Amino acid sequence: MEMRNYTVVTEFILLGIPETEGLETLLFVLFLSLYLCTLSGNVLILMTIISSSRLHTPMYFFLGNLSIFDMGFSSVTSPKMLFYLSGKTPVISFQGCVTQLFFYHFLGCTEGFLYTVMAYDRFVAICHPLRYTVIMNQRVCSILATSTWMCGCVHAILLTSLTFQLPYCELNQVGYYFCDIPAVLALACADTSLAQWVSFTNVGLVSVICLSVILISYTRIGISISRIRSTEGRQRAFSTCSAHLTAILCVYGPIIIIYLQPTPSPLLGSVVQILNNLVTPMLNPLIYSLRNKDVKCALNKVLSKIRLAENE
Repeated sequence: MEMRNYTVVTEFILLGIPETEGLETLLFVLFLSLYLCTLSGNVLILMTIISSSRLHTPMYFFLGNLSIFDMGFSSVTSPKMLFYLSGKTPVISFQGCVTQLFFYHFLGCTEGFLYTVMAYDRFVAICHPLRYTVIMNQRVCSILATSTWMCGCVHAILLTSLTFQLPYCELNQVGYYFCDIPAVLALACADTSLAQWVSFTNVGLVSVICLSVILISYTRIGISISRIRSTEGRQRAFSTCSAHLTAILCVYGPIIIIYLQPTPSPLLGSVVQILNNLVTPMLNPLIYSLRNKDVKCALNKVLSKIRLAENE
């Protein structure tokens, strides 16, 4: 009965990045540059993989999926953030907030599963090289890729439905730069303990499982590499994994650092989120192209074709 006295929220106001008042113009230029680099870099990598027959292998198939996810993940929060940093309204509709939260966790979770699948791919390539093409055939790769999408979708549906089945009334100022679960739940006018517990457990459980599988895979890979007698063979085996390891460190490193803090500041949390949302997706094309001769060779051919097309 008391709910009738409240005004149901139909829109939210995003308060932006904590402790950055007066820096809106500088941040707009910086984040716009990062976002454009992210899109252009991942589009180039995707075009390179599609156009080069030498890259039609499981490793590059998953790398192409990663490029798609990186573009989507950075596009969930960046356009709205850039919109209000440019001086436009920071208001987001209720439906827009639901959509943003869903796709943020859908793509974020899917990407975590994809990194895990890529670690498994490297494990098979290094530890079972003679059976690699049999184990990682086209059908298996398609099933693994589809499974990452489906698991990410189920994960996001669960978290989004738990968050927005709660009533939201009167309070509508989200103390963050996008609609994330902790910031939105703080505005609910009902008991949020169940949603908080499930979201924390679910997100934490997914991260722990993915990271554990990755660590187990690379432990086995490290043992296999140490048994290779020739230095050249060890270097070649390590080079196939180094780009993926670097990308994993970029993703999980900041998250581990912030969770080790007993009382992390809101600014530190925002910096970590921005690293994951903008910087890591921008770095992935550089990581995989700079450390891989096949990608660099194919990328040069694509860039040459683009330059020829511009000159005609």
